[in-house]
Amino acid sequence: MGRRSERLSRQGRLAGDVAGEGDVIQVVSRAFDVLRCFEGHEARLGNLEISNRCGLPRSTVSRLTHTLTRMGQLVYLPRDQKYRIGPSAVAMSTAMMKGLQLRNLIRLRLQDLAEQLPGTVGFVIPDRFHLVYLEYARAANALGLHESTGSRIAIGTTAAGHAYAAALAPEVGDALLAEMERETPDAARSLRPRLEDNRRFLKEHGYDVACGLWSPHINGLAVPLWSPQYQTFVVVTIGLLSAMFDEKRLHKEVAPLMIELGVAVGGLLEGAEGDLFQNRLNRKPLPVRPNNTSIIKTEETNDLEARTRRTRSARSVRARDGRR
Repeated sequence: MGRRSERLSRQGRLAGDVAGEGDVIQVVSRAFDVLRCFEGHEARLGNLEISNRCGLPRSTVSRLTHTLTRMGQLVYLPRDQKYRIGPSAVAMSTAMMKGLQLRNLIRLRLQDLAEQLPGTVGFVIPDRFHLVYLEYARAANALGLHESTGSRIAIGTTAAGHAYAAALAPEVGDALLAEMERETPDAARSLRPRLEDNRRFLKEHGYDVACGLWSPHINGLAVPLWSPQYQTFVVVTIGLLSAMFDEKRLHKEVAPLMIELGVAVGGLLEGAEGDLFQNRLNRKPLPVRPNNTSIIKTEETNDLEARTRRTRSARSVRARDGRR
């Protein structure tokens, strides 16, 4: 109960910040909004393009890009009269990506599932109104959905986003939705009518689905997981061609495999003990959900290589991902 109370307290503080009640320094927030516009290392944008993407006045954007350029976060290209990501931003992201041991293990888990299903399997983390692919895997015969590391997907229009919003404590999810309605109303309109049903379904089954929401040709299924590293929920998700996998098939064939993947990845995250990029894994038990029980039990797993093996079949991760 102590850990649960601490988590709810953190989520409550997050709710205040999302709702605009926290002590947020707007210029810092807007600077990050500018940097988020540069999706992809090769992106080149002018102040007008950044202004349109951020929804900020061009004069504000001009001051921010000038400051970010002097800091090395952006580089100005005189010939194009545009900006691109600078060396300081690249160095910062590269430093954070040191110690890829855990990410490699997660990628192995994703690839293991991708070899069984013809879709794109991803591990995504939240970034305001989007989720970002930290890792992904795709079978050679995968069709229809092609994401890559660093790709951003909207919370409001994807299975991963709906599962993430449903996993949040209600006050946090409601505050996020309210903020989305102010800044991305179209995405919020897709999320609002589904949020309560998604919460109920997630609580009962441990996953959420979204059929034809992002694209009429793509159906998705997602499992949210609590991350000690980020103190929020992250998501494992899969996108499949709707012509091959309708909603009934998602529930019957895809969901059990995704729940098993969620248990495996969740065990890796808990074993990392808040040290995702530090090139080590603490030796902790790997959670495994036996059949016909409601609590995930553990088995001792002290060998790092053992973490790359598949876990036994699991049907729910509610003991770790809900706890609202």
